[in-house]
Amino acid sequence: MVVLLHFASHVQALRELLLLLTRQRHLTVEMTKREIVDRYLGQVFGVLWAVGHPMLLMGVYVFIFAHVFKMKMGGTRELPLDYTTYLLAGLIPWSSFQESMAKSCTVIVNNANLVKQVIFPLEVLPVKGVLASLINQCIFLALLLIYVLVTQQVLLWTYVLLPGLVVLQTMAMIGVSYILAAVGVYFRDIKDVVQVFSVIGFYLLPILYVPEFIPKFLEFLFYVNPLSYLIWCYHDVLYFGRFEHWWAWLILTPFSIGIFIVGYRLFRKLKLMFGNVL
Repeated sequence: MVVLLHFASHVQALRELLLLLTRQRHLTVEMTKREIVDRYLGQVFGVLWAVGHPMLLMGVYVFIFAHVFKMKMGGTRELPLDYTTYLLAGLIPWSSFQESMAKSCTVIVNNANLVKQVIFPLEVLPVKGVLASLINQCIFLALLLIYVLVTQQVLLWTYVLLPGLVVLQTMAMIGVSYILAAVGVYFRDIKDVVQVFSVIGFYLLPILYVPEFIPKFLEFLFYVNPLSYLIWCYHDVLYFGRFEHWWAWLILTPFSIGIFIVGYRLFRKLKLMFGNVL
């Protein structure tokens, strides 16, 4: 009975959040546009930095690991495409996830004036940061597909799974953003914790190398990190062209839905005291 009650409450929370985001979709879109524009307002190159900055960073990673360290792979059934594709297939979604986490830590504190407006839907604030991060990701995914088509002369059938995978990632990002946004009001140091995690976590994900490249006793670090399963799914879609990590999909799907619901429920519970803390 208790399990059924918990399940029913989760379903109700999911339905409530989806309805809220649907009703507030115009506000969410407008706030997302404003965030992108305001971020680069007054700069010479403006919103071009939204693409230029991550592209420069990814170019540095590709140059260092593919040309300086001479990481080589590809041309075999086990590793079909080149190292650049493998690297970017994991780096692009990770960069988006990292950016959304960094934004969410201070999104409520930075919008304290909106918190005190009773009628304003605070649930929109973490979501706008997620959507802004995903816009860049979609641009880079398109560029990666073009790169694969030009260099490999192939179009993988798994590309059709990309929209569904982005949806799962979006749900996970929104859930995590809700948690960090709510906790960030009470624990202001959370942004520094996330920053450290982002730096360390990057090297604990299967982005720079496949797990087989590291010692066996360190492989568990990949499996205890829930974001590894997201990266593996992107590798299946963008690099392998098959369900190389089929079990990652079975883990990522319930994780994304679950963190989406749990994050919203925590945010809904903690937001009652936001006005008193800020």
